[in-house]
Formats: sequence, C-alpha cells, structure tokens
Amino acid sequence: MINQLQMDRMGHANGFVAALDQSGGSTPKALKLYGIQKDNWSSESEMFALVHEMRVRIITSKRFDGDNIVAAILFVNTMNNKIENRPTAEYLWEEKHIVPILKIDSGLAEEYDGTQLMKPINNLDQLLITAKDKGIFGTKMRSVIKTSHTSGIKRLVEQQFETAMRITQASLVPIIEPEIDINAPDKSKIEDILNTEILKHLDQLSENEKVMLKLTLPNKDNLYLDCVKHPSVLRVLALSGGYSRDESNKRLAKQQGVIASFSRALTEGLSKQQSNQEFEELLYSSIKSITEASNT
Repeated sequence: MINQLQMDRMGHANGFVAALDQSGGSTPKALKLYGIQKDNWSSESEMFALVHEMRVRIITSKRFDGDNIVAAILFVNTMNNKIENRPTAEYLWEEKHIVPILKIDSGLAEEYDGTQLMKPINNLDQLLITAKDKGIFGTKMRSVIKTSHTSGIKRLVEQQFETAMRITQASLVPIIEPEIDINAPDKSKIEDILNTEILKHLDQLSENEKVMLKLTLPNKDNLYLDCVKHPSVLRVLALSGGYSRDESNKRLAKQQGVIASFSRALTEGLSKQQSNQEFEELLYSSIKSITEASNT
C-alpha cells in the first residue's frame, strides 16, 4: 500500500522537490562544483562516501526541512546508507517530514532518432521491492530528447510509461522524466510534440494509476497546464536542465501549478570549504528562492 500521508503531501504541499540523486556518471562533476577534486578519491566507494558526506551536510541542515522541501530524490547508494545512524528514507520522513523518492534508471543508451532512451534497468523488480521495504514512496527515471524527431519522441515516451506501469504495480508512484536538451535549436517544437505524446498516454491510464512528471522548463509559459490538471497526474515538477538558479526560478514562476525539482540549481555555490554559517546562509537563500518560484 502507498503511504496516504505521503501521497497527500506529495500532491498538495507547498515547496519543491530536492534532487540529490547524482549517480556514478554525474558524481565527479557534482563533487568538483562542491570543491572536491578527483585526486581526493582513489576508488568508486571513496567517491560515493564523499558525495554522501555532501548530501548529509545538506539534509541535516536546519534549513532543509518540510516547511520548504516536499520530497527528496535519492541515489540508490544514498538509500542504502544512513544519516545520523538511521536509514536515509526513514530519517527524511520521520525527522524532516520529507517524502523519499528513488532514482532507478541505469543511465542513458546511445542517441538514436534524436533521443537517448533509458538503458535496461537491471533487476528492476527486486529494486522496487527493496525500495518499498526501505520506505521509499516513488521513483524517478530520466531519458533525454535532443531533436524534434517525432518517432524518437514517441518511442521515448512509450518506454517511460511502460516502465511507469511496472512501478505502479509495485505500489510506488513513478516520476516520468523525458528531459529536453535546453540547447536544442528546435526546443519549442520538441516541447509541443512531447506534450501531445504525454497527454495521449495519460488518457490511457485508469483512475487508480497515478504518475508524476518531471519536465524541462518550457519556452512557452504554461505549456504543460493540461498535464498539471490531468486526473492521473499527482504533480508536475520542473528540472533546471543546466539553467542557472536565477534563470530557472524566473521561468518556473511563470508555470502555474508546477514546482521545482532542481539539482544543480539547488546546490549552486555550495562548497565544502565554506564555514557552517556560510553554508547555511547560502543554502537558505537557495531554498527560499526556489520555494517562492514554486509556490505560483
């Protein structure tokens, strides 16, 4: 069964979703931005230990709380780790009243038809069972669109929804994330095609099948309003996709009913070298600005 308190909070609470789910491929860049260079670790396990320290510093901050953060997206390594001697998902929900969500994809396949679909997710069924046992509410999976190739976009959306149905069968709520490359020259055309394809699939869902959407901030304001209002959509989230925090907030504030799910835009400017006071002040400023942009 899905936790109804978490379902209600995910669907209606003010604030935004913190994306703390950098995986093996993106972790070195995240650590570099945080002020930790590659010569500070000599193995993958050491690298993940360093990024877990960064995440713990963020999550345990008094500024990181349920008043502003609706949910947090975790990497598998983070889910399997602990914060203050408690399993991460348990700590988030019981200490912070923040809904725990898990990134489940295994990365991107090679580009074909202007898109990068998800690689096959190994042991998906077992991963979903483990996530449920650890108190995870929902999942997130990312694929990428680079050109307005209609057949490629259709295939990508089909893969996302097919996987989403397996997730709902495991009593978890999936976040469907078909990211659009913000540098695509035909970004607006891609957005129109994607919106049409998503709505087609949403209309095929039963009233008991709920999904969330995580979408690149569009060029046209309120493009995804029909998705926001769709009865099968629990929440529509926005990804920053490489936009700065200021630009992301500016675009997000114009999207009715959409809340942020930022990663780089959330942690922008944070550094291991900062004093606790400096860290807390910058994190608070970031959280405050993203919350304000989300509550539109």
